[in-house]
Amino acid sequence: MKAIEIVTFGAPEVLQACERPLPQAAAGELRIRVSASGVNRPDVLQRNGSYPVPPGASDIPGLEVAGVIDQGDPAELAAAGLQLGARVCALVAGGGYAEYCVAPIGQCLPVPRGWTDIEAASLPETVFTVWSNLFDRVRLQPGESLLVQGGSSGIGVTAIQIARAMGCTVYATAGSDEKCAACVALGADHAINYRTADFVQEIKCLTGGRGVDVVLDMVAGPYIPREIDCLADDGRLAIIAAQGGAMSEIPVGQVLRRRLTLTGSTLRPRPVAFKQAIARNCLQHVWPLIEAGRIRPVIHRVFEAVPAEGPNGAVQAHGLMESNQHIGKLVLNWRFA
Repeated sequence: MKAIEIVTFGAPEVLQACERPLPQAAAGELRIRVSASGVNRPDVLQRNGSYPVPPGASDIPGLEVAGVIDQGDPAELAAAGLQLGARVCALVAGGGYAEYCVAPIGQCLPVPRGWTDIEAASLPETVFTVWSNLFDRVRLQPGESLLVQGGSSGIGVTAIQIARAMGCTVYATAGSDEKCAACVALGADHAINYRTADFVQEIKCLTGGRGVDVVLDMVAGPYIPREIDCLADDGRLAIIAAQGGAMSEIPVGQVLRRRLTLTGSTLRPRPVAFKQAIARNCLQHVWPLIEAGRIRPVIHRVFEAVPAEGPNGAVQAHGLMESNQHIGKLVLNWRFA
């Protein structure tokens, strides 16, 4: 099969097209003939050497795919409500940048009705991450308020839409007026351009000084004490990345006096059973919202995975992601490989 591998750590150009043996589905797994692969920030971190591959996972990057089941035990598939030839999207621990990819059966979900494979490939990594952190870890409830940092990112556009559909008030930050407008169009009640405004003061003004119940943070570093200032009493801060730095100063007095909760997680190294539980929750709670049209795909650009000429799609996608000029998801199309 054709695939895209990381030949050495470095710039996007280290992503090179290659030939790899077809992966084989083991017990509890299925194999997908991939139509499309989502591109995510952790792929960039893996490429530059700061996000090691978990033991046993493929060294090929890529955490989410969509396509057709072409291998798997029929009885195991039937027990999960699936069958050979069914269209699915899947969260994987690696191996997504390839024509074929193996996934645990429990981490696969049907492609939502009315969605293309390219659109479905934009779902698993972001939906699983948002659900796990906002609804399992910090228990965001209808009627509560949420601040999404990086609202125009793949995670951000997903968090805005799910939280709004769940009946929450949603605020977002983004780095341009265009990106802020996109956040509002997706359901944010208000978006703050962090380059031209102090998001702490804006949140305090918008909430009458109360603050928000939950902050979803992808920046960390110097943002942590500022986000604590944004929280209401009994507020919760969920950290899912550290793009701004791994070290932060925490005003412990505020945490104690105001009964704040700070938590964080990373999804990739968690066991299959943990991810399967998230998949069941997403199928029960998020998929009906998707199929009802309350959550829609936000795909900034689709790249041909292995074009006949020029750099492969992953090189182009990683370059665009690192420029931070995109709104929503970037996807690789394998149909022409």
